[in-house]
Amino acid sequence: MPKSTYTATALALGSAVVLAASPTYAQDATTRTLLAAFCDPAHIKGDTCKRARGYPASGNRSGCEVKLLGDRFAGRFVASGNPLLVVNYESDCEARANDDGGAVVFELTNGKYGFAGFQPGSRVNQCIVVPRGEKQDSLVCLTGHIGQGYLEGGVALMSFTRDFGKGIGIAPDFLLEATDSTGAHGANVVTCKEAPPKYFELSKLVAGPRQETVAFDATLADADTFKTACGKGFPKPKEIFGTLSKGDAWVPPGREKKRRVIIDLATRKVAPAG
Repeated sequence: MPKSTYTATALALGSAVVLAASPTYAQDATTRTLLAAFCDPAHIKGDTCKRARGYPASGNRSGCEVKLLGDRFAGRFVASGNPLLVVNYESDCEARANDDGGAVVFELTNGKYGFAGFQPGSRVNQCIVVPRGEKQDSLVCLTGHIGQGYLEGGVALMSFTRDFGKGIGIAPDFLLEATDSTGAHGANVVTCKEAPPKYFELSKLVAGPRQETVAFDATLADADTFKTACGKGFPKPKEIFGTLSKGDAWVPPGREKKRRVIIDLATRKVAPAG
């Protein structure tokens, strides 16, 4: 299941990160060197800065703790710009709504990574780097956020913008979205007036078979699933919570379809693999 914010990145649900071939400069900086870009040496303890300078959510607090994690993605994410390094982090200053952390952006200039901004909530732990040509790369992530039992996820193309004076900003551009409602209702649900497919769960994001494509596994309701659920209906799930809204229908566990799906980043076209 996904994690990243957007509804955020979000919730440590744990699958392994798959990193497409990133430029070698991704490994050039040590954790301590990166921390030193926004943290005084006296406040660095291992992979953690105990009092990060200029943290957005610090408010009246004396300082915010920032822990750099192992999820790190390097590439030329801004057209005609310097290489960037995006690092996943946790912070005691961030609320659950921001997934208890975000991403730190560093910019490589004259062989040295400099601090380019905190992006609270933009967790980057299930991402891949996809070349967009000779001079630019794309960062594509699986996102996921739980609220009231609903796991909202998606495949997002992370959009990088340069705000002179404020560093580098990141925003998600969703290519596909998913909602798993088993935590809220005990089973997944489709809204019959919507067009299929309805995606429930996304996982195993990797580079696709062609240039500028990505591939992933999806659990979904296809046209046949909609037809049954919204027609005669599936057998009622054994363990369900609450009642359905008018026009919704159950898709019991085991009745979902599983597909390998490809997205073309240039055309945004979503299609089954093979």
